Amino acid sequence: MTHISILDPGASPLDYYGFELRRHREAAGLTQKQLGDIVNYTGSLVGQIETARKLPTPEFSERVDAALGTGGLLSRLVGLVMRSQLPAWFQQMAELETRAMEICTFQTHVVHGLLQTEAYVRAVLGAMDKENLDDRTAVRLARQRIFEAEEPPVLWMVLSEAALHQEIGGRETMRGQLDHLLSFEDNPRINVQVLPFEAGEHAGLQGSFNLYRCANDPDIVYTEGYGSGHPTANPDTVKDCSLRYDHLRAVALSIRDSAALIRRVMEDRYGEQLA
Repeated sequence: MTHISILDPGASPLDYYGFELRRHREAAGLTQKQLGDIVNYTGSLVGQIETARKLPTPEFSERVDAALGTGGLLSRLVGLVMRSQLPAWFQQMAELETRAMEICTFQTHVVHGLLQTEAYVRAVLGAMDKENLDDRTAVRLARQRIFEAEEPPVLWMVLSEAALHQEIGGRETMRGQLDHLLSFEDNPRINVQVLPFEAGEHAGLQGSFNLYRCANDPDIVYTEGYGSGHPTANPDTVKDCSLRYDHLRAVALSIRDSAALIRRVMEDRYGEQLA
């Protein structure tokens, strides 16, 4: 138990979470095993989270908050913990996602992380590196909790048709991912448009990019390179990318026609195969 005695709550959000979990558990007079039994997790997992060796999940946090009567403390902290585990170059943008009123994204080869399923996330993140894949998957999925906010952002995603055909994670994973996209068809805050192959040359040929619009901050354009991210509030860049995005939406299929194409690809390419 040496790790517990030297845990520094100021070292990181994960350490602070573990410190608070231990403090509230001990105040309730419970052992790690007893708390684990109450929330249906192992005492070992409770201990690993208390010593910052394991990431907490939102579900774990909600159960422990209820069991210990913390007033939602751990559920509020878990988002900060998850963002702190993202690559350093992306943490600023993950924070921006939580403040944005509108997010506009153009994606050339993969579905945007905010709309990825768990299986799709695992396939994307595990393509070259399977180390700590469970935690890395949970961290990416945690970003999607912005849609559970009282006033969630409006998301527009223009997705190249190529991303529908790029078989990531196998047929079952792709079928689940495309079905997930179809689940937003009637959601006015999450809008998916497909840029069809027939569009030919288009305003997004330079690559994927995101636009973030916030109430009290300048608009931000974000692009990614290999192992790095590039945000900018340069007015000329923002103006250029905004114009490009308008043109992309104009030549993309409508939301209804996009759903029809997604449904067709899902059935034709990833549907059940007869023996």
